[in-house]
Amino acid sequence: MTSQKTQSINLKIAVVGDIHDQWEVEDGVALKHLGVDLVLFVGDFGNESVEVVRAIASLDIPKAAVMGNHDAWYTATEWGRKKAPYDRSKENWVQEQLDLLGSSHVGYGKLDFPAWNLTVVGGRPFTWGGPEWKFAEICKERYGVTSLEESADRIVKAVKSAAYETIIFLGHNGPSGLGDRPEDPCGKDWHPIGGDFGDPDLGEAISQALTAGKTIPLVTFGHMHRDLRHTKKVQRKPIFRSPEGTIYLNAASVPRIVENDGEKLRNFSIVTLEAGVVSQVSLVWVGNDFQVAKGEILYERSRIVS
Repeated sequence: MTSQKTQSINLKIAVVGDIHDQWEVEDGVALKHLGVDLVLFVGDFGNESVEVVRAIASLDIPKAAVMGNHDAWYTATEWGRKKAPYDRSKENWVQEQLDLLGSSHVGYGKLDFPAWNLTVVGGRPFTWGGPEWKFAEICKERYGVTSLEESADRIVKAVKSAAYETIIFLGHNGPSGLGDRPEDPCGKDWHPIGGDFGDPDLGEAISQALTAGKTIPLVTFGHMHRDLRHTKKVQRKPIFRSPEGTIYLNAASVPRIVENDGEKLRNFSIVTLEAGVVSQVSLVWVGNDFQVAKGEILYERSRIVS
């Protein structure tokens, strides 16, 4: 254990939202140009896209990742297995992804970063989202977890094993408790419209971590895309700030690579941590020259001047 204080943490973090096969060599170069210290991947690399994960695993930037529901697309359900484009008796693309990521995968686990006195704790891997227990087979087979209660306990176990008191939670889907309107960070945006589609197990684990006195500056996730399914009039709110001061960031701005007048723009969510507190969150689009072509400030801490 280190004696450093939380106040010493100053960090520039990139959060990469749902990729869905949109990852190129240029993305790694862009991260270097952005000068980030840490990269967090919220999952949904693609439909068991081993080559995308291979490219991300090769990044020589400190990173942590969780797996999304699409990362077990041909494995987690019977209908998915029927559509598998490979012989599952000879290959296991889910395991290949996990092997490539190694310790960078924090689902139901954690990764300590001694340089920053910080631990990243992962939520439930392969989550589909919502209050119902879905993708049950893969959770039972791989992790021996059979209920939301057991899942919360598994995440809390990772919290208790963290080397540091300051914790960032990284999930594929966000926690419950962030609102039940369709435009809320985890709000249900398909018929019937409305309802909290956050993960109760992640919400419970975060609550227990706060009760245990942990400092949680950031909880980040994806899964629920910013463009809403039922309307084009508004977008999903990407930020929720809790009474405790924790910033909840939904980074799923999909598609994350777009063409604009012949130029490719790729998005990253940038989180600035100052003295262990989130001071700013922005969504940036990096152009062909690896400079920020456009940006949107999603959150900025108000500064009280005495």
